Amino acid sequence: MQISTVVNEIKKIIPEDKIRLNEPMKLHTSFRIGGPADILLLPTEVSEIRNVVIFCRKHDIPLYVIGNGSNLLIRDKGIRGIVLKISQNFNDIEVKDNFIKAKSGTLVTVLSKTALENHLKGLEFASGIPGTLGGAIAMNAGAYDGEFSKIIEKVTVMDFEGNIRDLIKEELEFDYRWSVFQEKNLIILEALIKLEKGNYDEIKSKMEEYSARRKEKQPLNLPSAGSTFKRPKGHFAGTLIEKAGLKGTRIGDAAVSELHAGFIVNLGNATACDVERLIEYVQKKVYEKFQIWLEPEVKILGEK
Repeated sequence: MQISTVVNEIKKIIPEDKIRLNEPMKLHTSFRIGGPADILLLPTEVSEIRNVVIFCRKHDIPLYVIGNGSNLLIRDKGIRGIVLKISQNFNDIEVKDNFIKAKSGTLVTVLSKTALENHLKGLEFASGIPGTLGGAIAMNAGAYDGEFSKIIEKVTVMDFEGNIRDLIKEELEFDYRWSVFQEKNLIILEALIKLEKGNYDEIKSKMEEYSARRKEKQPLNLPSAGSTFKRPKGHFAGTLIEKAGLKGTRIGDAAVSELHAGFIVNLGNATACDVERLIEYVQKKVYEKFQIWLEPEVKILGEK
């Protein structure tokens, strides 16, 4: 099916103002890198997501689902098919007692502020995580001894046939930077989070402490996808990279951060090719020195 035909059909199931054609994906990733997506969609309703999923399945059109693009590297030739962006466009929040129910596009920073405003503790660790709730659940994001597996009670998902169901915590198979969503094609729609009542000033103080530590130790002034590599068992990726003498190592405009070696940053005009080559170089050098293979934490999509 030609792109023009696909677009005409898509306009029948999702409003035209939520459709972007030949959209530069560098506008939708924290790395500020990425070629164009044929079609980018910004749904605001579950029915729109479902209609798109069913349409793509029926016509065998590649479908990719992204959140805020904070843990994502899009290759330079972009993405063929349809990209469904579930971010600020899909972000309703409800608070009842010590529970928060939020749609998957809710920014984690907004979620943690909502918890603070309602005197709920347990989300302080997430106050500086830049992604969406959906992405944070999928990768079991965490920091400062906290992680999403500790607070998620239930997740509502949609499969790629348009069926919707709830998964309880035990079905999510949480592990370090891992969940069932990394091996099954399921779209996270919303989640129920269980927190505890707490003291506003104590919660705020902890959030401010974590924020200050992030600013001191992480290169927040440059585009990146956060931690580039997963933590190897018994080690820290950044420490291994630093001990291998790789701080500041540069390929094109991609560089190992001078501030925190666990981050690869975009110095201005880095390409996805630059980043991938630098990832491979770091992996090779760390393995040569320590016999430890670093696994990328950043997700890579698109055509080279």
